[in-house]
Amino acid sequence: MHIAGLDLSAILPFIGVGFAAQLVDGAMGMAFGVITNTLLVGMMGVPPALASQRVHVVECFTTAASGISHMLHGNIDKRLFLRLLIPGVAGGVLGTYVLTSIDAGVIKPFVLLYLAAIGIYLLVRGIMFPPKLREAKHIAPLGLFGGFMDAVGGGGWGPVVTSNLLIQNVDPRKVVGTVNAVEFFLTLSVSAAFIYQLGLADLAGATLGLLLGGVAAAPFGAIAAKKLPLKWMLILVGIVLTLTSLYGVAKAWL
Repeated sequence: MHIAGLDLSAILPFIGVGFAAQLVDGAMGMAFGVITNTLLVGMMGVPPALASQRVHVVECFTTAASGISHMLHGNIDKRLFLRLLIPGVAGGVLGTYVLTSIDAGVIKPFVLLYLAAIGIYLLVRGIMFPPKLREAKHIAPLGLFGGFMDAVGGGGWGPVVTSNLLIQNVDPRKVVGTVNAVEFFLTLSVSAAFIYQLGLADLAGATLGLLLGGVAAAPFGAIAAKKLPLKWMLILVGIVLTLTSLYGVAKAWL
């Protein structure tokens, strides 16, 4: 099928990937960038820099839809949101400048090993559920580091921030909703230059497919985060974080 010169059959796989990736991200607070980057770079042969640009453009829309959905379902902690917002955006902006002078490929495998260890810890803690929920600490440094790694490493806000807040025994539903809401402002700040360089023409093809699928899945991810039992949310986050992190390490070192 063609609409205004656009081959819809060619972008259907990307719509499916965008939908699945955002469903996971909306429910667990991570993995959209990891899944979509893996597809574009590993399977489609897209250059890493271009893949990162496309994913960030798409995330401007998916994170907005996801944040609104989480807000409507009461998944956002307003105080935690405000404490993450400014440090997260500052870290992201800083990361865009550092990216030009530091090889992120050298740093990324070590960050991924750290995240894999956190994933295993969360998996064990999920099995030993229930924990005693408590208020998060050290929010500003965590937001700064998470925003920085998202910009420098081409993704990482969700894995870094969500996993660390879960380790502190913060309510998983509030963690996922709040981290997704803050991510919109982080992605917008990091992506501004990308959008200017790419223009609207690059929203055709794979980028448009990822965008359509991701936006369509956003409401379902928020519902899943609200309905999914906390024990299984911890276990699933642990599994997703461990597998995606180890996969990233293997790709970087093998």
